[in-house]
Amino acid sequence: EDPSPEMSGTDLKLSGTRQDFDTTGGGGPIVLMQFTDDGGDKFQEITAEEHQRGRLQRAPQHFAIVLDREIKSWPQIDPTDASLSGGIGGGSAQITGIDSVQEAKDIALVLQTGALPVNFKQVERTDVSATLGRDSLAEAERAALVGLLIVALFLLLFYRFLGLVAVAGLAIYVGFLYAAILILDVTLTLPGFAGMILTIGVAADANIVVFERIKEESRAGKSVKAAIASGYSKGFRTILDANVVTALTAMVLFAVASASVKGFALMLLIGTALSLVTAVAATRAMLGLLAGFRWFDNPRFMGAQGQQGAKWLQIDFMGRRYLWLAISGAVIVIAVGSLATKRLNLGIDFKGGTQVTFKTPQPEAVGDVRKQVAKLGEEGAVVQGRGKAVDDRYRNWQIRLPSLSGPEQTRLANDLRTEFGVAASETRNVSASFGRQIANAAVLAILFSLFLIVAYLWFRFQFKFALPVIGALLHDVVITVGIYSLIGAEVSTATIAAVLTVLGFSIYDTIIIFDRIRENIPLMRRSPFATIANVSLWETIRRSLATTFITLLPVAALYLFGGATLKDFAFALLIGIGSGAYSSIFISAPLLTIWKEREPEYARLKEQADAGPEGPEGLDEDGTPARRRPRRPRGGPTLDPGTLALEEATEAAAKEPAPSLGEAITQPSLSADRSAQEKRERRRQRRRSRPHGRAR
Repeated sequence: EDPSPEMSGTDLKLSGTRQDFDTTGGGGPIVLMQFTDDGGDKFQEITAEEHQRGRLQRAPQHFAIVLDREIKSWPQIDPTDASLSGGIGGGSAQITGIDSVQEAKDIALVLQTGALPVNFKQVERTDVSATLGRDSLAEAERAALVGLLIVALFLLLFYRFLGLVAVAGLAIYVGFLYAAILILDVTLTLPGFAGMILTIGVAADANIVVFERIKEESRAGKSVKAAIASGYSKGFRTILDANVVTALTAMVLFAVASASVKGFALMLLIGTALSLVTAVAATRAMLGLLAGFRWFDNPRFMGAQGQQGAKWLQIDFMGRRYLWLAISGAVIVIAVGSLATKRLNLGIDFKGGTQVTFKTPQPEAVGDVRKQVAKLGEEGAVVQGRGKAVDDRYRNWQIRLPSLSGPEQTRLANDLRTEFGVAASETRNVSASFGRQIANAAVLAILFSLFLIVAYLWFRFQFKFALPVIGALLHDVVITVGIYSLIGAEVSTATIAAVLTVLGFSIYDTIIIFDRIRENIPLMRRSPFATIANVSLWETIRRSLATTFITLLPVAALYLFGGATLKDFAFALLIGIGSGAYSSIFISAPLLTIWKEREPEYARLKEQADAGPEGPEGLDEDGTPARRRPRRPRGGPTLDPGTLALEEATEAAAKEPAPSLGEAITQPSLSADRSAQEKRERRRQRRRSRPHGRAR
């Protein structure tokens, strides 16, 4: 018999095929079918034959409704109904005797699906052998374990007892993350594992921001219990802003990314939300409980005794602002030149084609594998060794070639198994049209992420704070992409995911610095803006470097132990996060200073500072107030002007009342009242800048 179906979905009219209720016989659920002209004739002829066969065999005859080679339903023709001897005509029919409404809806949906005028075309397909999948999973698990251990070790070494509390918080975070994966029924992919590893650093970052603030409050003379309460209240706003920006980029990535990268975005989003909970609730609860013990009321437990260290970092950042900008400008010129001449090494995600990844039992030379692949009839294939090389020999390989059909892929896999003993392989197929779609989506995602970040910072800070961030983010993106162009590294969807992640992480340190500048502005009203920026950097540079380093630790573990599959992704993160740490200090803050010094009041203060010590707020060579002479506290060493300005600003910030949790969440920095206050301040600055006071 001919196995082809008698009718297909093209014989149905989509508009008339639906679930309904029988209005003539009991009101039960039915399925209505409406046919095209040709379909109606076919259906009448088929049902007439079925009725005749049923009368001869004295048994009901069935016909099957099939979708994707699976029988979904099998209605029957009643041979005892004489009215059906000529078949079911009229261009329509109905299926009755259905047990439930849901069953009727399911049958109608199958019929509607078959009636859709769609021709499906494969745009992307990935086949992974079980052996390679197990190996990649084992490597990802090893990278996650190593990343967690080195982050815990860093916290214990640099934060002592607070680090022990942070490690306990990380353990709670890991438990919550595992529970979220089970509750949400998340299917973990390799990019998902990468996102999970990265969130380890995110969770630790929040603790560092709070712990450094607690130490500041303790150095200002507060009790340990008061320092903990104030540190969490004042540090929460910074954590909230940084995590919201990271979550925004994760949501954009999830919305536009291909299926293979969505797992990374989802895990990053879940981890960011959970890290906020553990940093604010879990560790705070533990410290609040410990603060009730007398033995804990000792700054030594938190490493907060004495003055803040790392005085070698107290340099005049703003005085050398044009040097930093010149260095970045030179690097950007090199990056843009490479992009213009060498361009990017785009992978099959953007060009389309077939990519085969495999492992050989023994290390092989690149030339030998290339010759063997050419003998297999694939002369135009690009053969690359991946992972760690031993005497210029590799075990991990990648072959890129034009799109292959199913039989051609099978032949290539068999040849590789015969020639090299390959037992573990992965094959990806991407159509050229899908590659162009991914490229367009990547550009839109980057632009939309920039827009969301600027809009949020405008809302939480000021517009003048948002624009330097654009320059810093573009700096990080151009440098990351430029390095890829310089070294010829392959750009894939994972690279785009890493760049979008960099947009969120590079702004983390910038928010820490800008938040302290915003806090110091009303406390240092008589200081030039360069001094405010310098002091703010001195106060926050330790935590900025610590958050960057602790984020890079799990990424480095991913690069070293995550295997060849995740190495390229980790490489982009290493470049981007490192560039983001540089731009936060040497790009964002200088650009903000240049812009703010154009305001009348800060322009006047800058002129007085440039005039020398005779002005009310002159600066010496290290960018600190020149009129302030070194001071010797009682029983302590002489303090230099820079340290004096730093301590005075820290003490003034510690005396400020801590905001409540609700105020930190609901009140943006540019509320209506504050906006009116700033307008009055600008009018006052303009009056001061006039030589004879108010114009008359």
